[in-house]
Amino acid sequence: MLKLPVYLDNNATTPVDPAVLEAMIPFFTQHFGNAASKNHIFGWEADEAVTYAREQVAHLIGAEPNEIIFTSGATESNNLALKGIVETYAVKGNHIITLNTEHKAVLDTCKHLEKQGVEVTYLPVQEDGLIDIKALEAAIKPTTILIAVMYANNEIGVIQPISTISAIAKKHGILLFTDATQAVGKILVDVVKDGIDIMAFSAHKMYGPKGVGALYVRRKNPRVKLVAQIDGGGHERGMRSGTLNVPGIVGLGKACELCRLQMADDAARTARLRNKLEQAILQLEGVTVNGNTLYRLPNVSNLSFQYADGEGLLMGFNKNLAVSSGSACSSASLEPSYVLKALGLSNDLAHSSVRFSLSRFTTEEEIDFAIQQITLTLQELKIWSHG
Repeated sequence: MLKLPVYLDNNATTPVDPAVLEAMIPFFTQHFGNAASKNHIFGWEADEAVTYAREQVAHLIGAEPNEIIFTSGATESNNLALKGIVETYAVKGNHIITLNTEHKAVLDTCKHLEKQGVEVTYLPVQEDGLIDIKALEAAIKPTTILIAVMYANNEIGVIQPISTISAIAKKHGILLFTDATQAVGKILVDVVKDGIDIMAFSAHKMYGPKGVGALYVRRKNPRVKLVAQIDGGGHERGMRSGTLNVPGIVGLGKACELCRLQMADDAARTARLRNKLEQAILQLEGVTVNGNTLYRLPNVSNLSFQYADGEGLLMGFNKNLAVSSGSACSSASLEPSYVLKALGLSNDLAHSSVRFSLSRFTTEEEIDFAIQQITLTLQELKIWSHG
């Protein structure tokens, strides 16, 4: 039985997997201790649960458990990484290189750092959303301390060549930070193989709860140091103070474990359903795919509808389809997506673009319904515009 509306906005957030919820529940009521309380069993149980979750998270990304710092989510992780690096390595230099298609949590943090005298180079991307490696090399200066490039884009799903970027960073003795919020749990991310020094990600993009995330901080070759941005108690190896969100951390751990075990199957399934949706919609007049279609996440399709305006489209869809234009974090603005503009799309075309993002819970029936709904909406808009 098809349940309406159909949810195809999983890059904004995902439903919590029932197994994740089940793992979390006891830590709200029975095992409610503070992980920093070292004098009794309640504290020990909480601490044990956090330690286990740290192992689950590390296992998914090929890290060591003591390289995982728990945060309130990817935005905090991004802030801690960028601000913490700038403070720590100020003696070495004050130049950061990033992309103009990064998530706002990175771009706005960079803007904040610029006000404090940090120099930031915002590299343009190519028409397909991929970084220009030659431009990256050319942007490096003696004062460059960090390259910050997202693993996979939240709007178009394009996956950047992280290990190539890492090789360049290593050659110049520069650290590589990646916001891997959309990639971790969907595709294989290995911090060792990819040569990543610092990496941010979040639970709620991979079937875990909202309000909890992690920051991977490399401990050797090189050992990365960060100045804490939140003080008070010296939790998380002194990098992030605050009482640990034990139920959330347990949920993140379980979500990571499930992704590690199911990722290959999930990816194959969502890619098949995504391709079915995309191929059907591309039969319609004036529809194009945004971003590189070879190097992209298996669950995302960002489409432009040439003969329809974005508002009309979303109004037509939103009765029964939950989709988005742009990213969830800046969807309140009526500006066209800055990511699509960076690919060279006109304002009109950027406005009439829609992101479809699938999850492990998306069904064939839902995709069939979505195809039908989109086709119907476009026909109605065409009749209306030709009046």
